[in-house]
Amino acid sequence: MPTSEPFISNLDEYLFSEGTHLRTYEKLGAHFVEVDGVRGIQFSVWAPNARRVSVVGDFNNWDETQAPMQSVASTGVWTTFVPGVRQGQSYKFAIHSHVNDYHMLKIDPYAFYAEAPPRSASVVWNLEGYDWGDQKWMEERAERQAHDKPLSIYEVHLGSWRRNPNENNRSLTYREMADELVEYVSYMEFTHVEFLPVTEHPFDGSWGYQSLCYFAPTSRFGTPQDFMYLVDRLHQAGIGVIIDWVPAHFPVDEHGLGFYDGTHLFEHADERQGFHPDWKTYIFNFGRTEVANFLLASALFWFEKYHIDGVRVDAVASMLYLDYSRKEGEWIPNEYGGNENLEAINFIKRFNEVVHEKHPGIITIAEESTAWPMVSRPTYLGGLGFGFKWNMGWMHDMLEYFAKDPVHRHYHHNNLTFGLLYAFHENFVLPLSHDEVVHGKGSLLSKMPGDPWQKFANLRLLYSYMWAHPGKKLLFMGGELGQWTEWNSADSLPWHLVEESSHQGLQRIVKDLNGVLSAEPALHGVDFDSSGFRWIDCNDSSQSILSFIRYADDSRDAVVCVFNFTPVPRYNYRVGVPHEGYWLELLNSDASMYHGSGLGNMGGVVAESHAMHGLPFSISLTLPPLAALYFRLNKSD
Repeated sequence: MPTSEPFISNLDEYLFSEGTHLRTYEKLGAHFVEVDGVRGIQFSVWAPNARRVSVVGDFNNWDETQAPMQSVASTGVWTTFVPGVRQGQSYKFAIHSHVNDYHMLKIDPYAFYAEAPPRSASVVWNLEGYDWGDQKWMEERAERQAHDKPLSIYEVHLGSWRRNPNENNRSLTYREMADELVEYVSYMEFTHVEFLPVTEHPFDGSWGYQSLCYFAPTSRFGTPQDFMYLVDRLHQAGIGVIIDWVPAHFPVDEHGLGFYDGTHLFEHADERQGFHPDWKTYIFNFGRTEVANFLLASALFWFEKYHIDGVRVDAVASMLYLDYSRKEGEWIPNEYGGNENLEAINFIKRFNEVVHEKHPGIITIAEESTAWPMVSRPTYLGGLGFGFKWNMGWMHDMLEYFAKDPVHRHYHHNNLTFGLLYAFHENFVLPLSHDEVVHGKGSLLSKMPGDPWQKFANLRLLYSYMWAHPGKKLLFMGGELGQWTEWNSADSLPWHLVEESSHQGLQRIVKDLNGVLSAEPALHGVDFDSSGFRWIDCNDSSQSILSFIRYADDSRDAVVCVFNFTPVPRYNYRVGVPHEGYWLELLNSDASMYHGSGLGNMGGVVAESHAMHGLPFSISLTLPPLAALYFRLNKSD
């Protein structure tokens, strides 16, 4: 639009310096404007320690003398208008520093688009003009994502979910995914997808977790509007979209954010605070107002421009602790002598407050692996403000238990039950994520003991226990196929496996578990309160059998869940139930259609007036080997 006012106003300057300009992406970066009837791009960049800055790109033959920038007051921002620049042209900022005569061509931290690696320039792009068709989803989102609704997440790496073998094994584009992924996730009845980081990143092997462009979806699979189309199509199919967001660290590539203006602008200067020894990456200076602006604006940007429904914040533990993965002498205590990163904690709390205030009904999830208290409690109660937290302890206990030969499992019964001691301390998501099938850990199926039939039975049992357990669900792609080898990010999932009945049965039970989860309020309505759970018998370690009840708000709306963790069938096994009547067998993980042995209870059982386990009635069951059973009271009784 035509303008006679400065593109960056006095109010912008004030808010930016104060650290309260939540939409800095509307001012910094590259924006189409019209000045005195001439259309072009207003380029702006924060580089307070620069002596000279210019814009170089396709439009001026990368000549540093053609588009010099002017500093804006005392903000450290440089800006200039360049006429005639077109959509799709590449550019960088040429920065000459006051410090050590530093000179480097740098990316635009606020770029909306970037060249596909190994090229590294930012790209001029207009995000306007996409015609969204997801109004119904957006209107219903807050209700559909409430804590008492089912949440079953399919975690996806865009580059390797499916590839085209007829075109040099290339990854699918965003628009191709909008057909194939949407259809598949709908068929499998997941409520949400979670994409590993979609932000542009230089190294494929980081899977996106070493991002440089916090406002640009990767160009590997298409344009920003193509990614909007993918999100839009998922929404129109009733599927929510969560993205991984990584404010904990960023890579050291010379053209990136590190040492941006010849000083440690985005990161701490002292390596004991500003460098991750594990990942060889920089750590953001969360206490610097402009850096906090940058990260908060990035989070809001994905909600506002791409209609994202939630973010999973990666590596929160590394943000909370100053001594994370460091030895004595390799970290600097806080002002009180402790190991808590007070600046990062304040940033996390503010992030959660801001995004939930601006976009009620969105989801924030913490990947936090320690015992830090109240991660998923509101900040006004002293919490960090996340909506959910990954339950890493549950995941480790389960995988450790299921790796045991069933003959030894009775010694490890506590692995199954311990999680219920803390299950309601946080709003937990139960994750079987990509982290469990990489770096030599093997696939989920390969972790299971026994012969091939027992491996599949064990994995069906694991999923059935997970879907019945309090907490929301997350499964990494391929887990539903039963792949034999661990995930390879450079190749497609082994889709051919579902031609075999064993893999097809595993895929089907995941689909059916999602269906039962959504259909039964008892399995999702009271995930975060002990009133939704009751043990029937948690002490039968000698036979490695567990039983419990999941309740909805209506106590008659209950699901009884019984699990046999050995390959030995159990006959006439009696468990207490809360109500008389006919109990339908909702799910049997040993059913023939899942490639099981077909042992079961002929569709259901009648409760008898035989009190047991502190309950007034009981049912006598046949427990199949390595199997789970779900029962629900026939609602006509």
